[in-house]
Amino acid sequence: MPAPEGGPRESLIAYDAPLELGPASEVKSTEGGIQAQMQQKLAQVQTDALPEASQILNVMLPCREFESNATRFKQYPSQKKATRLDCIQLQEALAHKLLQRQARETGICPVREELYAQCFDELIRQVTLNDPCRGLLLLRVRDEIRMTIAAYQTLYQSSVTFGTRKQLQAEQGQQDAKIEIKKLEEHKQQLEAQVVELTAKLRATERQHAERKTADTRARQEEMDFLQHQKNHLDQFIKTVNTG
Repeated sequence: MPAPEGGPRESLIAYDAPLELGPASEVKSTEGGIQAQMQQKLAQVQTDALPEASQILNVMLPCREFESNATRFKQYPSQKKATRLDCIQLQEALAHKLLQRQARETGICPVREELYAQCFDELIRQVTLNDPCRGLLLLRVRDEIRMTIAAYQTLYQSSVTFGTRKQLQAEQGQQDAKIEIKKLEEHKQQLEAQVVELTAKLRATERQHAERKTADTRARQEEMDFLQHQKNHLDQFIKTVNTG
């Protein structure tokens, strides 16, 4: 059965032909329990006796549903066992998709991450059909890798939030420091003005003190000269009286 128009995006995971479910308005009401059913089946696969590879595969790689022309379709992962040629074709398809979607060769690239995740899921599908035990082990490895990446992403987002908050605090502290510096500079200018004023008062006081001291010294000297003149005059008078 050919893929309907407006179907899902191309994937490196091999899927069987889509199955028609019916009108989209009737199917949407049952979509809520799909994820819960898949989780329940996965728990049974990990705890109960090992079922068939096809059942494990349907739990490991859930089917995808899409809508086309108001009709819902469902696609299950392919149950066809892979050969060496399929592995080579997968490698070529991965290289083609990386080039077609212009994925970055290094650094963080969501496109490259998505394509490699699809490639890993396809490898899990191929291995599971040949050996379910190995498929389950690869599933554990895949989930652990995803959990580790999610933890690093959470840590990165937390560090970015923390850095942003610290930057805002630093900017706010810088603004407060600028305001404080401005206040201190104004206070410094006021103190400098007071220093100039007090220096001028000190000089005026010293000048007045020097002038007063000079005037007092002159007055005392004039008084001493006057008293010395009277003394000399009295001495001459006494000598004259004594002589007479």
